Amino acid sequence: MSTIRDVAKLANVSVATVSRVINANGYVNENTKQKVEEAIKQLDYRPNDVARSLFKGRSKMIALFVPDIQNPFFSELARAVEDMANKRGYTFILCNTDNDNQKEMDYLQALLQKSIDGFIFVSNTIKAIQIENVNVPMVALDRKISSGLASVTVDNRDGARQAVEHLQSIGCKQIGHICGPENVSSSRNRLQGYLDVVKKEDWLTSDFVQVGDYNIRGGFHAGLEMLKNNPSIDGIFAANDLMAIGVLKAAEYLNIPVPEKLSVIGFDDIELGKITSPPLTTIKQPIYAIGKQAAELLIKQIEDPETEVKSEIHDVELILRASTKESGEWCF
Repeated sequence: MSTIRDVAKLANVSVATVSRVINANGYVNENTKQKVEEAIKQLDYRPNDVARSLFKGRSKMIALFVPDIQNPFFSELARAVEDMANKRGYTFILCNTDNDNQKEMDYLQALLQKSIDGFIFVSNTIKAIQIENVNVPMVALDRKISSGLASVTVDNRDGARQAVEHLQSIGCKQIGHICGPENVSSSRNRLQGYLDVVKKEDWLTSDFVQVGDYNIRGGFHAGLEMLKNNPSIDGIFAANDLMAIGVLKAAEYLNIPVPEKLSVIGFDDIELGKITSPPLTTIKQPIYAIGKQAAELLIKQIEDPETEVKSEIHDVELILRASTKESGEWCF
């Protein structure tokens, strides 16, 4: 493998001159520049990225932290961030944190030592105080970390209201809610949207809200308990699609036909929800668009530190499929 010294020797210039050409830093006359470029091509020389990052203060690397890569929602987000990073010439690093704050901090410190250019966090465990001295650009995605950190989210509360109002519009009289972890901002906002619609109903008790932890198993057990304790429930809004799929399995276990006796609606519109039996009615958030937007905001901060980056809130959309009665035409 050729070195920078080999290039300098072939071009009959100093190592410093080769460095100036590679990094486009400092004056080099055109004839000398051409000789260096020809030597680089002839030797198939590839600059050491670590050395370049030390020289330029940039690594051309960005990292995305997600709590659970097995959740299809996060893998779809990661694809969007990676696509945008690659398009802009950045290396993409994916960190699966398991909702473990210590693991997040270990990743953070390790990557800062490698001159990482920026971070995108999907986290409900990182505290603002833990990152206040991090001197690289950062963006929160899907859920907020602090008011001072730029974020890309959707209107979770409005989406939840749409879900519950749709269940009411098709005749559901008693509607339960499977929520996510209470320390996740998206979960709290979706719960509030549910309560906005049903808080004055005389049937509402604490049994009508169960925690499902944003996964299929949690949705199954929460749905099982809710339906056993409240057999009059005829509609369930789950705060993400994985939990809604768990509710479908709970209904199947209890021999409750969906949607004839129970209508189920989720949130996210992951690909898996399109092939469940029945296919899942959901609140669609633009997963790819918000991942792409987060990467764009981060790269904008990296390349222009003086730029003012504002948080973005995206709209959501009701997608009708066969898990809710009277849905009519439904789509993929």
